[in-house]
Amino acid sequence: MLNQKNILETIEMIDKQHLDIRTITMGISLRDCAHPDAKRCCEKIYDKICKKAENLVKTGEDIEREFGIPIVNKRISVTPMSMVAESCETEDYVPFAVAMDSAAKSCGVNFIGGFSALVQKGFTIGDRKLIAAIPEALAQTEFVCSSVNIGSTRAGINMDAVAEMGRIIKATAERTKDRQGLGCAKLVVFCNAVEDNPFMAGAFHGVGEGECVINVGVSGPGVVYHALQGVKGAPFDVVAETVKKTAFQVTRMGQLVAREASSRLGVPFGIVDLSLAPTPAIGDSVARILEEMGLEVCGTHGTTAALALLNDAVKKGGVMASGHVGGLSGAFIPVSEDEGMIAAAREGTLTIDKLEAMTCVCSVGLDMIAVPGDTSADTISAIIADEAAVGMVNSKTTAVRIIPVPGAKVGDMMEMGGLLGSAPVMPVHAASSAAFIARGGRIPAPLQSLKN
Repeated sequence: MLNQKNILETIEMIDKQHLDIRTITMGISLRDCAHPDAKRCCEKIYDKICKKAENLVKTGEDIEREFGIPIVNKRISVTPMSMVAESCETEDYVPFAVAMDSAAKSCGVNFIGGFSALVQKGFTIGDRKLIAAIPEALAQTEFVCSSVNIGSTRAGINMDAVAEMGRIIKATAERTKDRQGLGCAKLVVFCNAVEDNPFMAGAFHGVGEGECVINVGVSGPGVVYHALQGVKGAPFDVVAETVKKTAFQVTRMGQLVAREASSRLGVPFGIVDLSLAPTPAIGDSVARILEEMGLEVCGTHGTTAALALLNDAVKKGGVMASGHVGGLSGAFIPVSEDEGMIAAAREGTLTIDKLEAMTCVCSVGLDMIAVPGDTSADTISAIIADEAAVGMVNSKTTAVRIIPVPGAKVGDMMEMGGLLGSAPVMPVHAASSAAFIARGGRIPAPLQSLKN
């Protein structure tokens, strides 16, 4: 039962601690939009998205106004486009991205995800066509996000796909070099991708999902940071309990919004993703939470342990608050979107190697990292392979969203604005991984895959 104290605490979280609903994401199945004629397929894609999501933005704004809860983004995710487009008699998949983009503009959403392919065990014809279209698709569109799943604990790692995605990322950076390679900020390479992720750029509507669902992603690094200021010097048991209680409150608010949106839109409620998603705003940083635990700078020794505690406590608090927790759920560490991470990277304490270690215990992976423009495709592929191995062996989702900024050198800044923030260009190792990537084939699934 809510009491006056609970209500006042929530109001303070919203007004002073950056608490918000990061996104209401409508997942839409496009499997019935398949058609041999590409033009007709694109028309069906556009029409269905617009029909299903026509009231999504208005509903989010109404809830925001009536409940006083900030809802930052309204988004759409769709069936991986490689599956929808595969029946079409065409070699060019860019028009499907354009149809998605047009629908996103018509509906007024911030992003649309699902220009995606799942190739953890091999490629279909449609997968190859979609992956080849990614650079041009992201160059021609404004709101489309793309993702490719190249590995899983059950399947191992498709190293041919890893090699190809290194080349695709380089091509995407080149194709959007007039925007500092911004297309790469809308492209994620996954291992163990989940089907109900409401966060961009990796969201897609999985094949095991229903016709249409509402998924909500909450946030609240600022709220956790504020809570930890009240337990300075306390043992880690107290720290964990404090984070857990705070995550409970945040998730309850997310569940309220999710059920309200579901009811008003007449669409089933899917999940609440209780991830701590930072922004470039001061006071809304995961890095500052870790530093509040006693680290001088995020990235120094002890950072991985602090992040492990945070991630676990967030999950424990969230699952007590909602019976439908899903998505990624934990703590995000996107460098460009977290002012504390940016500061730590600029001073050199936070490196790509340390970030890779941190991804063993957090929600996703190497996220929103800018590297020099002359970084080779092989090096990018090797970074993807390392991160995929972390996910595969640990049975968790990992991802790489990396931006080789055309013309940039270590120490330069890539300015993206908005929630995407600004990324310091970080160094990569100079030694070559080319011969490793050139082997191709598949890294076999680990022993953990044999769970039946």
